[in-house]
Amino acid sequence: MGRPFNKILIPIDGSRYAMQAADYGISLAKNYGSRIISLYVIDKASLASLGKIEKDRSNGLRQRLQREGENCLRDLQGRAEAAGVEFAGLVKEGTPHRVIVALAKEEGVDLILIGKVGQRGPRRILIGSVTERVIESAPCPVLVVRPT
Repeated sequence: MGRPFNKILIPIDGSRYAMQAADYGISLAKNYGSRIISLYVIDKASLASLGKIEKDRSNGLRQRLQREGENCLRDLQGRAEAAGVEFAGLVKEGTPHRVIVALAKEEGVDLILIGKVGQRGPRRILIGSVTERVIESAPCPVLVVRPT
């Protein structure tokens, strides 16, 4: 029998919850000999809302979020490499759950590993809205990692 998970998609948003989930994913990937694709999504709707308020600031925010995503992914890449896990990181812009599901389909991932609560914080009832939407439309199993 082959590996149960060849490719694991780990979406992150820079929150400590997402990074904890990513650490769990790195450990899982190491144990199963899996590859990791990690994804940071710049939320297009948030940028559009800010753009209506302050047109000059939305471009600056986009660049700041791009850098934040790249920094988070670089950090995870270092952790994955230290664990001997193959890693690829991407920053994309769009509606987070749609971008996550589309990439999962495009890459043929076997598992999406996602944190229970993201930047919207623990006030969100049950699980984060992005996580809920990913669960509803994912083409593969979704493992939701609870914050510790």
